[in-house]
Amino acid sequence: MNLGRIGPCAKDGLHYKEVYKMKYKVSVIIPIYGVEKFIGRCAETLMQQTLKEVEYIFVNDATPDHSMEVLQEVLARYPERQDSVVITVHETNKGLPAARNTGLQMAQGEYIFHCDSDDFVEPDMLETLYTEAVSHQADIVWCDWFLSFEKNERYMKQPSFDTAQEALKAMLGGGMKYNVWNKLVKRNLYTDYQVSFPSGYGMGEDMTMMLLFAHADKVLYVPKAFYHYVKLNTGAMSNVYSDKHKVELKHNVSRISALLTQIYGNTLEKEIAFLKLEAKFPFLLMGDSRSYRLWKEWYPEANRFILQNRNISGRSRWLQWCAWKNQFWLVWIYNRLFHIAYKILYR
Repeated sequence: MNLGRIGPCAKDGLHYKEVYKMKYKVSVIIPIYGVEKFIGRCAETLMQQTLKEVEYIFVNDATPDHSMEVLQEVLARYPERQDSVVITVHETNKGLPAARNTGLQMAQGEYIFHCDSDDFVEPDMLETLYTEAVSHQADIVWCDWFLSFEKNERYMKQPSFDTAQEALKAMLGGGMKYNVWNKLVKRNLYTDYQVSFPSGYGMGEDMTMMLLFAHADKVLYVPKAFYHYVKLNTGAMSNVYSDKHKVELKHNVSRISALLTQIYGNTLEKEIAFLKLEAKFPFLLMGDSRSYRLWKEWYPEANRFILQNRNISGRSRWLQWCAWKNQFWLVWIYNRLFHIAYKILYR
């Protein structure tokens, strides 16, 4: 008989009450912080999954709002899922990477899926991804996704690759997203290679996905969108980085670069340079002299590879080339025109 476990609440992710044992096919990890307007829809779509053998781990990262009350209201409507739900509590806010790690420590599923609590998913997502993973003996499966604005959505087509290293190179070069939330990953990749998220360094924490690809044997692409990534600030073309965000981002770029160099030696030198260029590219979209100066200061050794990255658009290469040659006036003009067009199209 397949049995599950009940975990109504656990503090700091260290303890939960084991009642039964079930062989979970997938563990879904959902960090929660400040999402009372969105967690209801997210939880509804997770509870409605057609795959039954799913473990749900909700990590309350000391959220200050009513997110947990909203979540409990939703869970009460799905008593058949009760034994498969664990809610664990951080007594203080530790940030997204730490919340993901707490979920990983508790997970028992064969595969891991990360879901952000302000997003939502299609009902057949887990069943389709898991079935494809098992039938092809894949360590990682990824799919297309929707970029969801307030009034419309964009279908985000993802590339297909035959090998994990090809996919890794594409992620380093910006030709494939390294988001954690459209990928189903075999749990033993985390445990066997001690892969975890960088606690305290949230900006760019999802670069961790590249480490998992570095250790994967077989990967698979499913050409269908299941995940709705909610874009809340539709008027902004880029995020404004705080000083804290910049420290976190640089830490994560350096971390991933060092770990991949340990695995591959210098064979990925060009692709790692592409990652560094991608990390500082948003500075060119901010339109101020301080950001332009930071672009020049960050990773100047990578600039010689600007024109070699065919995974990104000619527009991006041109903007970076202009910056390399100190033609920031061209960058500024282009940025203003693009910002106006973006607001018109995606408002």
